[in-house]
Amino acid sequence: MNTTKTRDIEIISFESQYSKDFYELNREWLQTYFYVEPYDEEVLGKPETYIINKGGHIFFAKKDNQIVGTVALMPIGNDGLFELTKMAVSPESRGLKIGQHLMQYCIDFAKSMGLPKLILYSNRKLENAIYIYRKYGFIEIPIESDSPYNRSDIKMELVF
Repeated sequence: MNTTKTRDIEIISFESQYSKDFYELNREWLQTYFYVEPYDEEVLGKPETYIINKGGHIFFAKKDNQIVGTVALMPIGNDGLFELTKMAVSPESRGLKIGQHLMQYCIDFAKSMGLPKLILYSNRKLENAIYIYRKYGFIEIPIESDSPYNRSDIKMELVF
């Protein structure tokens, strides 16, 4: 298992025992800011099928032995492209820069895998998230008309 510890936050890799945390953290976040789309429900309910078994990765932030955040690197197509997706932090842990720890971990992990870039989909109303993505070097690129998410109105990439 890959782990890294920063201050009192430990980043750990997916294990099936954390599937429920992945589902609940993301579902809560989506319900707070948007709504849960059918595609979300499918991916969140079957992370091993949609992410892990396809060569993707899911990481969790652990604080005081509790899972407080998660993020995934989900493969897209067959050309080695990965989407940074399904990032969520528990309500009581927001504001502690856990999302930034998860983001940095994913960037470092992607670079260590030799990936050429990461992409993400978001929504402009998430001003804090967009600010953080830009802070980490993501730039806006054109979003396709058949985006996988109805709520997405911005697509960004980070080229290494």
